[in-house]
Amino acid sequence: MEFQDFPKMARLSREIIVTEKIDGTNAQICIGENGEFFVGSRTRWITPDDDNYGFAKWAHEHREELMQLGPGRHFGEWWGAGIQRNYGLTEKRFSLFNTSRWGESRPACCHVVPVLIQGPFRTDAIEHCLDLLHERGSVAAPGFMKPEGVVVFHVAGNVGFKKTLEKDEVPKTIAARQAA
Repeated sequence: MEFQDFPKMARLSREIIVTEKIDGTNAQICIGENGEFFVGSRTRWITPDDDNYGFAKWAHEHREELMQLGPGRHFGEWWGAGIQRNYGLTEKRFSLFNTSRWGESRPACCHVVPVLIQGPFRTDAIEHCLDLLHERGSVAAPGFMKPEGVVVFHVAGNVGFKKTLEKDEVPKTIAARQAA
């Protein structure tokens, strides 16, 4: 039997980035080293003919601009009109997840999920972000008073966790059954 190392563990008290969790549908743009262009949902490649809420159609219409993202996988949320909570929007938006990479220097057709806090891991800071969303509404769509929650990205662990304002203690599959 081949020996297997026990993986190193990241220290919990390291940097986190807390962003607003947007309730839409997961999406990705994948650009190959040779300029290949792929569009995906959370679970599959999509095309304008086999789409997910119109994301592939939008991506192909904005292909030239999206190529500015450069080679790699660029994950984000496709959200707005006609998708999940709608956020009171009349249009759909693509918001990139990688806040460390995409600030102001990004294609104009893309947004970035809003950073609520960045700093050392502290549960009270995460709770404070949730309280602010509950009291003031969405940062991504100002005026929308039913935001979903937060994503806590632990930089050293390279892992994200979500915490929702409603039914956080109930697994999503059970919550969906209860709503039906």
